[in-house]
Amino acid sequence: MSDRLYPDFPIAIVDDEEYVLASVENILKSEGFGNVVAVRDAKDFLVLAEDLSIEAVLLDLMMPGTDGRELLARLRQERPQTSVIVITGNKDIDKAVECMKLGAADYLTKPVEAARLASSVRRLIQMKELERENLEIREKLLFPGRRRHPAFDTIATAGKSMGPLFAYTEAIAPSSHPVLISGETGVGKELFARAVHDLSGREGAFVAVNVAGLDDGFFSDLLFGHRAGAYTGSQGSLDGLIERAKNGSLFLDEIGDLSSGSQVKLLRVIESGEYYPLGSDLLKRSKARIIVATNRNLEKAIETGEFRRDLYYRLHSHRLHIPPLRNRKEDLPFLVERFFEQSAAELSKKIPSPPPELFGLLRSYDFPGNVRELRAMIFEAITRHEGGVLSLSCFKELMGERRQGAAPPSTTAAFPSPLPSLKELSELLFDEALRRAEGSQSLAAQLLGISPQAVSKRLKARKTKADNQG
Repeated sequence: MSDRLYPDFPIAIVDDEEYVLASVENILKSEGFGNVVAVRDAKDFLVLAEDLSIEAVLLDLMMPGTDGRELLARLRQERPQTSVIVITGNKDIDKAVECMKLGAADYLTKPVEAARLASSVRRLIQMKELERENLEIREKLLFPGRRRHPAFDTIATAGKSMGPLFAYTEAIAPSSHPVLISGETGVGKELFARAVHDLSGREGAFVAVNVAGLDDGFFSDLLFGHRAGAYTGSQGSLDGLIERAKNGSLFLDEIGDLSSGSQVKLLRVIESGEYYPLGSDLLKRSKARIIVATNRNLEKAIETGEFRRDLYYRLHSHRLHIPPLRNRKEDLPFLVERFFEQSAAELSKKIPSPPPELFGLLRSYDFPGNVRELRAMIFEAITRHEGGVLSLSCFKELMGERRQGAAPPSTTAAFPSPLPSLKELSELLFDEALRRAEGSQSLAAQLLGISPQAVSKRLKARKTKADNQG
């Protein structure tokens, strides 16, 4: 007997002969298919199928009343998700071909060998399992916003680039291993850390701390706590963050800036789960899930000796890399809508109408500060807003300040071979500016450093040329 059961795959046997029903049912149950329904009449099966989600039907062709071929045709039309295996005493090859054309998954002749029947049903169920898994993966990777887990509600996204990240986050959340979250400043690393915790089902709290700039002593006190008299000035006992995160998650942000001595202490906790509060000789154990985040390249930090290789590999059990906003511009409409609502609520103002050119302007900008920078921009713009359509001037001003403070762009560029002429290059640059500005002539003019009139004149000249050639 098989040691595997398939309770999630209801199977129906439809045959007018009682002994066949009993024989086939016994074979299936002995092979682990425990959810089996036996029906002697096709009409009875149709009534039954309305209330049950039948995954597979083992169907006799020759029955009184509604015969098997008619039922097969109806099933393929009305319930295409239900697979059918034909079992019949007719060994006619033409009948087999006809059934397969009607959509049967297999064609078995009576008397059916137990091994052959079990193999056919098992293969069919395995295919259905694979279909389910593929569907689940596809839904997680390409899900519409309404179908994602509520743990991701704080992350506004179209789902195209973030969908696979959400799926991976859900997959690793139940694990007890550390999670390393990387990404530039402002991409939302803490939001993902909270999502990991919320999805984990842990009963304890989510405790977060930024460890950048902490010396070894303060880090130890903050993480492990201390007992009364542990050091000069300590008035009483204090639980550390790792105790507060007991049975929950401890999130350490900016882990790449942790000092060498503190890295050793953190490694010991991760490896053994044990620690001593300062001033205590009582060993304590931690069950907190460790989640860390960094905006640094830890591989390079290892090469320069700034980060321990052994700690890096302990933290690297699960790795989430959050892409920068410039690589997921499709999220801008969702982020803008959310930040408009949040900013207006915080400032007790009505949500203003965004100008039509806003999204073109935002898409033309690289957002070195990522989502955090976008939120700050919108908050500042709505703070200054006095009524009507929101002005673009605040956005342009803030972007200009960023550009002035940014590193100078590279003076090298890649060109096709042979080199384009200056006229061809000018046309390419003009087209790219219009694309980034989404057709806005005033915004394209700003990107090119020319007047809107010059853009309009050039477009008119193109149209005239095209009309003459046509």
